[in-house]
Amino acid sequence: MGLVSKLAKFTLAKKVYDEARKPENQARIKRAVASVRERSQARSKQPPS
Repeated sequence: MGLVSKLAKFTLAKKVYDEARKPENQARIKRAVASVRERSQARSKQPPS
């Protein structure tokens, strides 16, 4: 059972890795990271209520 679980996890990790290497997905990831950074910076600049 442990071997099957490890194989499933490895397969999923490989799929995620392969998808992340595609240029269009890299651009999407960069946009998402920039968006999160903007939101966190905007929150830190707001005066406390």
